[in-house]
Amino acid sequence: MTETPALTAAEFWEARYRDGGPLWSGRPNALLVREAGDLRPGSALDLGCGEGADAVWLASRGWHATGVDISHTALERAAAHAAEAGVSDRTVWERHVLGETFPEGSFDLVNAQFLQSPVPLDQQRILRRAAGAVAPGGTLLIVMHACWPSWQTEPPFDAEFPTQRGVLDELALPEDDWTVETLDTVRRQSVAPDGVEGFRDDHVWRLRRTDA
Repeated sequence: MTETPALTAAEFWEARYRDGGPLWSGRPNALLVREAGDLRPGSALDLGCGEGADAVWLASRGWHATGVDISHTALERAAAHAAEAGVSDRTVWERHVLGETFPEGSFDLVNAQFLQSPVPLDQQRILRRAAGAVAPGGTLLIVMHACWPSWQTEPPFDAEFPTQRGVLDELALPEDDWTVETLDTVRRQSVAPDGVEGFRDDHVWRLRRTDA
């Protein structure tokens, strides 16, 4: 018997978006709102933008936002969302297989929300490139799940969740050039598909590049 080849990351995520309706709520991630709400608008890069909610929210607050995703379908939905919100002139959408290709330029805010995947993803390389894309005086915001939801008694796949210190060690950012402004774990409500209520913890890193 011939084994079925494993899906690539591009195939997996394109199928998830293409084979159903919207995956996400259309609202920006709450921790982006919390951490970026006090930042002065400039240029922003949203990695793994999905259907565009974070980039559209940033654009609505005066940012010029570039949204990046691996899925053509997700980017089409993101562009439609931006048009509906009236911010097409402040949004750009690019397809990248992060870990292989990466947007050019530097940005005042690089937003990396939940870059975690059931298929292989070179998270360390992506986050290092994300840090390298932050302009002097700019901000790197990373949010990642710290564990499975409390109601997830049988995880659907093996996953290694990050630790706060582990991500900082992997980034290896020079202390003289970066300031850690937020290092936090946030517990939020999480409801299972069958209605069971529980919680999930997310880690938050907000780092400001201080070198000129």
